[in-house]
Amino acid sequence: MPINDTLNAFVDHGRIDVQTTKEGPLAGLTFAVKDFYDIAGIPTAAGSPEWLATHPVPTVSTPIYDRLLAAGGKFVGKTHTDELAWSLNGENAHFGTPINPAAPGRVPGGSSSGSAAATAGGLVDFAIGSDTGGSVRLPASYCGVYGIRTTHGRIPLTGAVPLAPSYDTAGWFARSPEIMEEVGKVLLDNARPARRPKKLLIARDLFAAVDVSVSQALQPALDHLIKLVGTSEDVDVAAGEYPAWRNVFRVIQSEEAWAAQGEWIQAVKPKLGPGVKERFAAAATMDPKEIAEAKVLREKIVARMLSLMTEDTVLIVPTSPGIAPLRNTPADQLDVFRARAIELLCLAGHAGLPQISLPVATLDDCPLGLSIIGGRNCDEDILQLAVEMGQA
Repeated sequence: MPINDTLNAFVDHGRIDVQTTKEGPLAGLTFAVKDFYDIAGIPTAAGSPEWLATHPVPTVSTPIYDRLLAAGGKFVGKTHTDELAWSLNGENAHFGTPINPAAPGRVPGGSSSGSAAATAGGLVDFAIGSDTGGSVRLPASYCGVYGIRTTHGRIPLTGAVPLAPSYDTAGWFARSPEIMEEVGKVLLDNARPARRPKKLLIARDLFAAVDVSVSQALQPALDHLIKLVGTSEDVDVAAGEYPAWRNVFRVIQSEEAWAAQGEWIQAVKPKLGPGVKERFAAAATMDPKEIAEAKVLREKIVARMLSLMTEDTVLIVPTSPGIAPLRNTPADQLDVFRARAIELLCLAGHAGLPQISLPVATLDDCPLGLSIIGGRNCDEDILQLAVEMGQA
């Protein structure tokens, strides 16, 4: 029976129930998939009516979908995404904005907006998203749910629309850490038993970069984590260079996004929505010298992150600079907030690291997330730490 979508979380062309088995670790759980992944027999719109009109209906599904069905999950539909996944707000000019159940007057975050909203509103038990620059982690913080960006390349993205391939990752949302962990056991390649981190690194410079009210709201959860792990150390991750780290992300993402979608945009000339239109226009005229310099700096950033992130170490950062912005916030204000958010979110992206946002705090009656970043391929470790944190 179709879900009563009271949140505008689901796309009209993807309202289909599928269950192939009632046996497996995900038996009894329902899930949705961001309309950025191909599912055989269901159109993919990628948040764009022109994409929907110019691409054939897929005949092969993303392996992510097949794995979830084989594990007993029940698929109940595809969810809204920001246009071509290039936004962090969740406001789609063509298909509307999903309602944020935890803060109805505020944006749900994007680009995995429908998946976050559907999960937060209890329409599904978990939902699949994708994360390039924060498209799972930020909506998770805004909507008060768990959300993970996995190690880059750990889960094949076959059947997903590309945005910036060197940053693109699969991720998912759930309201409980136990479900987050169970989904990970199904989706993560070469899954292994979780290991307890031995040391907690607290990103002193990034906590200082957010408003005092944000860091104060997160402090009780941070104290719990310190007590849970036992050993902690304050570190300066970017040493004041996080605006430059954000710019590196902007430049490389733009180059890769144009390489992935520029030919289609030039041929179709889609009517892109605000923000997305300007980003693709800028991407079309990137300076090769700026791109080359950004790639050199990215390597230094990766080296810095990997020097911190050993297999037995996790890094704690604020997920977001604040609570979800109000719906219809002026574009210039959103751009400022987006820049601040990317300064926090680009760390894991540059180095291809896993990061999970925990719904551990509120501010002004709105959700606020705290993030754990793990070493490469340590997804299981941060998922298990989230479970222990939830139990504590």
